[in-house]
Amino acid sequence: MRSLINITDLSVEELYALMDKALDIIQSPSSYSGSCRGKKIATLFFEPSTRTRLSFEAAMLELGGSVISVSGAGGSSVTKGETLADTAKVVSCYADIIAVRHPLAGSAREMSKAAGIPVINAGDGGHYHPTQTLADLLTIYREKGRLTGLTIGICGDLLYGRTVHSLIDAMSRYEGTRFVLIAPSELRVPDHITEKLSTLGIPFEETTDLEEALPSLDMLYMTRIQRERFENPQTYERLAGCYVLDSRKMRSARKDCIVLHPLPRVDEISTDFDSDPRAAYFRQAQNGKFMREALILKLLAEASLPAPEENVYSDPRFKCTNKKCVCAHERGIVHEVYYDTKGALRCAYCDELIEE
Repeated sequence: MRSLINITDLSVEELYALMDKALDIIQSPSSYSGSCRGKKIATLFFEPSTRTRLSFEAAMLELGGSVISVSGAGGSSVTKGETLADTAKVVSCYADIIAVRHPLAGSAREMSKAAGIPVINAGDGGHYHPTQTLADLLTIYREKGRLTGLTIGICGDLLYGRTVHSLIDAMSRYEGTRFVLIAPSELRVPDHITEKLSTLGIPFEETTDLEEALPSLDMLYMTRIQRERFENPQTYERLAGCYVLDSRKMRSARKDCIVLHPLPRVDEISTDFDSDPRAAYFRQAQNGKFMREALILKLLAEASLPAPEENVYSDPRFKCTNKKCVCAHERGIVHEVYYDTKGALRCAYCDELIEE
């Protein structure tokens, strides 16, 4: 069953095809208004969401389909002890496609293995958020006219920022990409991502200084410091507000340096910048709906295709110790691991190192 768990589940050619489809939907929305008549999407959101959930539901409704939903863990049988696998099997009886958001890394992957219909990862904890990346890619393409040869600054919470991880995975596949990773040391991007960039030969630098980085950027991707990802409230309070972008700081940036943000924002982008034509984050939110329409059409059309094979191994000797991984919480889960590009063993659900 074809699903979307990580942005790398889609080839570069498929990403361009999705953008072409989204652009056609923008130009001729009426041509698609009955494309999903008789189809239902189940939106299972075990974490709060505004843009992602509403854009999925708006996308399906504009395609002529319908929506059934669960909002919050309290509204589902997981509070009674039901596993995600069983939830996926049950929902497969009622819907044609699932969009799921869950606080545990690897949750969407676990559901996709059990579901009889396509599953879309709408955010699995601080791990991945591939459909936000689809919105990002279309925005970059519409604003810059290309996806190649860009210097991309990413600022804020790069450790827990699932949108960041998916964006890096996506843009790493386009020629001439260079990353400037801007974060406090406590929130730097995970090692498995920088190791991947090094192995692929993709240039990147890490810095704590936003203002120093700005003049070199074609695009700046701002993120909020996420209160909900911190176990220690004092750590959050110390890091909150460490980066604030405003009109004054943007004077040193290029005239065509666009600013994206997956939203919601707290105080990391001042509202005085909203009227600047380089502020693309609200256009980015709208682009997300069009890309999700294109994705729904694609996955429904390819629902009978098998999932791509993974180079993973099931071995009961190895256990993931990440408390935020689905492996630490779900009963009956089959622990799976893989070897990364440097030969290190990692959890197939959350990408954390496994001790051999």
